[in-house]
Amino acid sequence: MEQVVVAGGGPVGLWLAAELRLGGAPVTVVEERPERDPRSKALTVHPRTIEVLASRGVHGPPLAEGVPLPGGHFGMLDERLDFRVLDTPFPYTLALPQARTEELLERHALSLGADVRRGHRVTGFTEDPAGVTVRVEGPDGPYELRAAYLVGCDGTRSTVRAAAGIGFPGTPASVVGWLGDVTLDDPPPPGFSAFTEAGALMIAPLPGGTFRLVGVTPEDLRTDWPGDLAFAELRARVVAVAGRDFGMRDPVWLSRFGNATRLAERYRRGRVLLAGDAAHQHFPAGGVGMNVGVQDAHNLGWKLAAVLRGRAPDDLLDTYHAERHPVGADLVEASRAQVALMTGFSPEGISLRTLLGRLIATDPSVNRTLAERLTGLAVRYPPDDPAAHPLTGTRAPDLAFTGGETLFSLLRTGSCVLLDLTGAPGGPFARLARPGLVTCSRSLAEPPPGWSQVRAVLLRPDGHVAWAGTADDAALERALSRILRTGERRRSTG
Repeated sequence: MEQVVVAGGGPVGLWLAAELRLGGAPVTVVEERPERDPRSKALTVHPRTIEVLASRGVHGPPLAEGVPLPGGHFGMLDERLDFRVLDTPFPYTLALPQARTEELLERHALSLGADVRRGHRVTGFTEDPAGVTVRVEGPDGPYELRAAYLVGCDGTRSTVRAAAGIGFPGTPASVVGWLGDVTLDDPPPPGFSAFTEAGALMIAPLPGGTFRLVGVTPEDLRTDWPGDLAFAELRARVVAVAGRDFGMRDPVWLSRFGNATRLAERYRRGRVLLAGDAAHQHFPAGGVGMNVGVQDAHNLGWKLAAVLRGRAPDDLLDTYHAERHPVGADLVEASRAQVALMTGFSPEGISLRTLLGRLIATDPSVNRTLAERLTGLAVRYPPDDPAAHPLTGTRAPDLAFTGGETLFSLLRTGSCVLLDLTGAPGGPFARLARPGLVTCSRSLAEPPPGWSQVRAVLLRPDGHVAWAGTADDAALERALSRILRTGERRRSTG
């Protein structure tokens, strides 16, 4: 029996596969495309996603190849969000084509032993109390895979979601945006955007010297599909908004996209789970979609592996829906709000844009709140205990320890980490030993805000705080028992 079958070999499915293998669970990825799509719908890698990669030690190539941008946009407002104020080692976005991101994640998953089958397509499944029988169509004909769990990472038209009978309610498209990846002989400065009564336009540099042009005009506020985008139409729309075409030539990819917005009713039904676009569909405002999907996988992977290895009870998987479905709802809300701003071509819409832009420019708290929300750094999973420490559920920053080590390096094994922050040798946690737990003692070089009085912290493999307090806090054992069973073996970094 396969332990997990993942339908879909895009960035979300590949990151999930890597996390499952890191946790010791065999996984087979079934991907319909025989070859990787060279056209990149996603372009932006956000700070929290870079942190996710860094917590597994695979962030080097994206940092080396991506184009760093010190901010982002909200609704294509002229006043860009300043990411330099964010509490992260990576206060910027990376412009990196999805095709390259996918290639790097596939290499990582394969290096950990994932089975990636390209040119194979999940066509359906049947579930019983003991497992899932997954039907697959391959190059040599149909066959079946028997698995403990099936995860649909197979996009907005998810076969897995449909076969599971999971509802996908929302709203149909009322806006059709457009994009073009082209060469520009006279490109604008980085971070260029324009908004007039004639439309909205953004231009972002891509690795390799090409540029992505993205926009929407009043003519694009429609419910019908206008057909393929022609290069002449792209040029005309850009000139209408910006007054010039920036010397565009040699189109690599032209496309349109709509603002249909939907959210799966459940992220889990029995032995079937959903992640990424299979769980949430939205207008690609701010380049958030792929990032939220990878973070879905980061939340799910360690939980699924812990259940399969017998280190955690099955109901740990219920926390996946409880924690990530609200994130999907926030994504849907923010995307719709940005669509309203991007299509606010009326005098009232322009006034709204002016007002919100002024707030971003003059009130640092507005800039920071929107930036943290857009980048995923603000995600906090509500604790079960209302009396829990305020840090509980938050994502831990890359704490710097005396001696130069940082927290993310301790997370690379994919285990839970119980960290004594007093720096005392030995540590007081031997009584809590169990498989899947690393215990260690470190001293903070400079405690970040909110961490100065914390003497010990339990970190989940995804980097979120499960508990914070002192070593003799009885709540620690309760928090640990929710994510790991007791056991005999213990790993320690000293």
